[in-house]
Amino acid sequence: MECKISWQGAGTMAFTAQTGSGHQLKMDGPPDAGGKNSAPRPMELILAGTGGCSAFDVVLILQRARQVVSACDVVLTAERAEVEPKVFTKINLHFTVKGTDLDRGKVERAVKLSHEKYCSATTMLAKTAEITYTIDIVAD
Repeated sequence: MECKISWQGAGTMAFTAQTGSGHQLKMDGPPDAGGKNSAPRPMELILAGTGGCSAFDVVLILQRARQVVSACDVVLTAERAEVEPKVFTKINLHFTVKGTDLDRGKVERAVKLSHEKYCSATTMLAKTAEITYTIDIVAD
């Protein structure tokens, strides 16, 4: 896996990432650090990637379990250390899974498997953060 980060130049704290799969994304810092708030901050992208990684696992596991899923949302709330490096210290992933006749046990199992086995992002972040999750199931 590879990713190239390019600074956008003098007078900015903006960066462009070119991913190994050929996609681009922008990052920027807050105004008090010289940024213009024109794009997500790098730590926000780590949090977003974590939610995406886990949601991907949950949907795939549920589909393989023949569950009819129509939506899967994850809201992540995180706390960071007060001092540098300001690593994540707590992260909660709140899953809202919507579908037809969803089996609560299968949804809980999917989230647990993502959390304990498949999600590389939560596994890495668990080195510094307490990772928790909650689940809501909504019927179509």
